[in-house]
Amino acid sequence: MPASRVNLYAAIGISFLLALVLSVYPLPMDWRWWRPEFVLVVAIYWVFFMPLTVSFSFLCALGLFQDLLEGVPFGQHSLGLVIVAYICILSYQRVRNFPLSRQAAWVFILVGIAQLVDNWVQGMAGRPLSGVQFLYPAFTSALIWPLCCGALNRWTHGFHH
Repeated sequence: MPASRVNLYAAIGISFLLALVLSVYPLPMDWRWWRPEFVLVVAIYWVFFMPLTVSFSFLCALGLFQDLLEGVPFGQHSLGLVIVAYICILSYQRVRNFPLSRQAAWVFILVGIAQLVDNWVQGMAGRPLSGVQFLYPAFTSALIWPLCCGALNRWTHGFHH
């Protein structure tokens, strides 16, 4: 395997590892609803800009690991990640040419869909539902999209085709 391919997969692994750390980093209780969905935002980035590098099975395993890490019902993040990745695969050719503001709006919709799935799984597990608060992470994820996109673009500049 060429060194550039190894470097690409190392960059993908490091970006997801950093996203997982940020997803469990302690925050004050008042801010917990506002935590962006870092793992999902990074997954959206990789599917939009390098769609053949991250597989559905990898995202499913990553979601299961995130479930264990966060202590939520098993499969909750996997289902959301796979659904969002499928929508991204269907739309990446159009969306990656949008300006960052429209991409951020699309990220809001995608994370909102994943949050809706998470809320549904939580309800099925017998946990109380949160009302519209489940959309707060979609809002903050859309806000961090330009920063995340810019940072990953600079970091992975040599890998883009």
